Amino acid sequence: MQVLRQTEPGVLAAGIGASLRLDPAQLPTRYAAPDRGADGGQRSIDLHADRVVIRRTASGARMKLQLPVSSYRGIAVRVSDDASQAADSVEVVLVHADPALSVPLVSMADADDVVADWQLWGEALRLPLLIEDPDGAMREAFPRMGAVMLGRPGPRRRRRSTLKDRRPSALMRRKACDGVAGRPVYREREIIARN
Repeated sequence: MQVLRQTEPGVLAAGIGASLRLDPAQLPTRYAAPDRGADGGQRSIDLHADRVVIRRTASGARMKLQLPVSSYRGIAVRVSDDASQAADSVEVVLVHADPALSVPLVSMADADDVVADWQLWGEALRLPLLIEDPDGAMREAFPRMGAVMLGRPGPRRRRRSTLKDRRPSALMRRKACDGVAGRPVYREREIIARN
């Protein structure tokens, strides 16, 4: 498997075949991805942190689509059942409402690092993490409220505890010490420079 690095504009990344693994820390990047409707069966994708540029040629007509990353639904992980491959591969895809505009980011036969790549891409592009169900429906992997991911609430504060009145709450936040009483205080004579 080959990890792709950032390429110069106008140069396609080499080595994209059965496995694809882009690095989210190396944006922008340009690579080729399979496209059944395009001439030659491939399209060129420029992936930036804020936009996606898709270039393809269909029936001799060149097309260029530039979409903001915010128009995508999220980063999905799914199992690909491509008939051309001997075994199922796991994919991480930038999912759009129009399936023709979805962009593959990672495609591997082994699922060792897919979850880490999935989370890194979600963080790099600031999109929700999605899971594709066997029936093809997309759902979010973690509950969210707007852009905030929800989690388990923290422990309850001790407001009505029986021990509440024993010590002020401000002192419970401070580190305990023995104070300054009984410690020696050093004083020096003031030295004044005179002409």
